Amino acid sequence: MNQAAVEELKKQVRGEVLRQSERGYDEARSIYNAMIDRRPALVVLCAGTADAAASVRFAREHNLPLSIRGGGHNVAGNAVCDGGLMLHMGKLKGVQVDVKNRTATAQPGVTLGDYDRATTSLDLVTPVGVVSGTGIAGLTLGGGLGWLMGKYGLACDNLIGAEVVTAEGKIVQASEAENADLLWGLRGGGGNFGIVTEFRYRLHPLENTIGGLLIYPLEKSKEVLRFFREITPQCPDDLAVAAALLNAPDGTPVSAFVVCYNGDPKQGEKILAPIRAFGPPVADAVGPVPFIQQQTLFDPAYPPGRFHYWKAGFMNSLPEEAIDVAIEHFARRPSPMTALMFEHMHGAASRVPADATAFAHRFNHYNFSAFGVWENAKDNEVNRKWVQDFWQAARPYLSGRAYVNYLSQEGADRVREAYGPNYERLAALKKKYDPTNFFRLNQNIPPAN
Repeated sequence: MNQAAVEELKKQVRGEVLRQSERGYDEARSIYNAMIDRRPALVVLCAGTADAAASVRFAREHNLPLSIRGGGHNVAGNAVCDGGLMLHMGKLKGVQVDVKNRTATAQPGVTLGDYDRATTSLDLVTPVGVVSGTGIAGLTLGGGLGWLMGKYGLACDNLIGAEVVTAEGKIVQASEAENADLLWGLRGGGGNFGIVTEFRYRLHPLENTIGGLLIYPLEKSKEVLRFFREITPQCPDDLAVAAALLNAPDGTPVSAFVVCYNGDPKQGEKILAPIRAFGPPVADAVGPVPFIQQQTLFDPAYPPGRFHYWKAGFMNSLPEEAIDVAIEHFARRPSPMTALMFEHMHGAASRVPADATAFAHRFNHYNFSAFGVWENAKDNEVNRKWVQDFWQAARPYLSGRAYVNYLSQEGADRVREAYGPNYERLAALKKKYDPTNFFRLNQNIPPAN
């Protein structure tokens, strides 16, 4: 970059502007997934909305690709680019709670842990994801599956407004009353339509939580997954159940249920009793917990700095063949940190009309995921191949739909699967708000012709 141009950008923003040789650059460009090693020409440590707008205008003027980093995870690597401008929003950590109106406003550097601490201390909650280090921005823009989706819907269903920097560098508001089409696109359409610098959420009463893991021997995996298939269609809205093949904290490969009940404790104990009686488990770590503790359940398994390669897709049902694929491939995984997960989507999240938000996958079904995780670069190829082999074996049992937040770099056809029947409407919206596809470092929707 021309030094004079960089100096001009520094005059336009309050945050730091880092070049490749400067202190803090390597820390700023490093993201959660160690597989991603890219070197932007510049990193802007955003200090507010005006910085984001100035960065957009600068990138356009100098024909630089622009990547946007929020506050948390980024498995696909879209948060950082080679040779362009990386807008780092991680320092924007503000959360304001309006108890009277049951709303909260959060900045894009906020993680789920940050947000939950601000809201649950007031006995209020928004349904968000399941790992506290996840950034609330990317999670919400991609839909936002979480423990409370059966009761209160997805994170995107609870997004009621946003402040957005457009592809022209203008600052606009999106709500049901103003730019309602833009709000619709932000509810699941990813980062395709602008940079969200403020999220406004609906809050709900936080009731008592019963949660934790039920762990079974690995050799009981088939019975565990069959029982999961049996109980999930009858799950009440208050209860979320996931099934997993993973390593226990002591390193033993196991099968497990992960449960989260939010509601009346006595009713919760009755609902959970048949699940806890199944097996019986070798370990029952289910009990009353603060909701914020439930949100950290998976944190030890997903620290930053490891290598990640994921594949996932929705399933309408859980056929016997898919269970066999999961068990067979899990037994051959090259890394003990790799896990297979079946998440169940039901209740409030499944009752929203498919065209009511950009997130279209609205029915009682499963998200079947392979989370490939390992610690050394020398193991990249063997772990990637395992995930790809698993994916080829699982693909016949999937519904041809996908959760955009779990996509890696998988091509245009997979992006279409992620946006589903709303894809054409999203492409038309893209043409309106970003006709040149300036915001393209994402799970990209090109503008309609």
